[in-house]
Amino acid sequence: MADQVGIADIETAAARIAGGVVRTPTVPSPGLSAALGAPVLLKLEHLQRAGSFKPRGVLAKLASLTDAERAAGVVAVSGGNHGLAVAEVAGAARVDAVVVMPRTAPARSVAAARAAGADVRLTSDIAAAFAQAGELRRAGRTLVHPFDDPVIVAAQGTVGLELARDAVALGEPPTDVLVSIGGGALISGVATAVHALLPGIRVWGVEPVGAEAMSAALAAGGPTPVAISSAITTLSAPSASQLTYDHVRALVHEVLVVDDAAAYRGTLTLAEHAGIWAEPAAGCLVPAARRIVERHPDARLALVVCGANADVADVVRAAAQP
Repeated sequence: MADQVGIADIETAAARIAGGVVRTPTVPSPGLSAALGAPVLLKLEHLQRAGSFKPRGVLAKLASLTDAERAAGVVAVSGGNHGLAVAEVAGAARVDAVVVMPRTAPARSVAAARAAGADVRLTSDIAAAFAQAGELRRAGRTLVHPFDDPVIVAAQGTVGLELARDAVALGEPPTDVLVSIGGGALISGVATAVHALLPGIRVWGVEPVGAEAMSAALAAGGPTPVAISSAITTLSAPSASQLTYDHVRALVHEVLVVDDAAAYRGTLTLAEHAGIWAEPAAGCLVPAARRIVERHPDARLALVVCGANADVADVVRAAAQP
């Protein structure tokens, strides 16, 4: 595990991206606490620029490039949020960007990435998107990988650094932190940070049924391809990476799996009880939190609200499905 990220890497990343991202708040949620029957803190990363945590990693990665690499341009593959972040950050930095997305990516993310100046290319599925991004990398572009990069993991870990420091300042350190998993960069970085600052904490990952890349990796003893059937495209990585698998295996208490319908209902619960609009990638934390409270009635929870890029009509329609 030569590439495993440490707290010093995360602190370095925090200094590197300072001023380029929003320092999002961590707040208690009385409404969600009442609904779940346990104290709840929310890390409001859905307020980040581009509507998700992703710009942290992208900004750190672009800052690490040489002049020649910046001139050659970058390429990214994404189910939505990562591509949007690459488009916005690269556009602001005047770096040419190609973003490859599956056709199932949210239309709003595709449109926003194009509006930010990226060359957005659509493929049949996420596996084909990764394949095309690989071709563009071999042609000379730098790949801004959504999760298989220590620079990205360290920068996403700044979410956990802020959460832990804010929780201590509030006098409400959690016993359990919940983080959604796509490819695993966010949970890898957050788990590294909170374990360093809040000893004894439990970190839980959450995946949707039909996008269980990390659960499959843990069961197989290493990254393995999975078939994607979940409608939650922002969590639909076709495989974990060795980097993220190693972090999760070492630092995450357990990965819970919830179905899409429960995730969409969780989004509505966050709206109704916490007064925030989040995407289903964050909504999936709510049913997982209920299960944790059932197991640990004295739990104090912290939920990382990872993004807000979801259409209201789509969520309401999906939540109504039996």
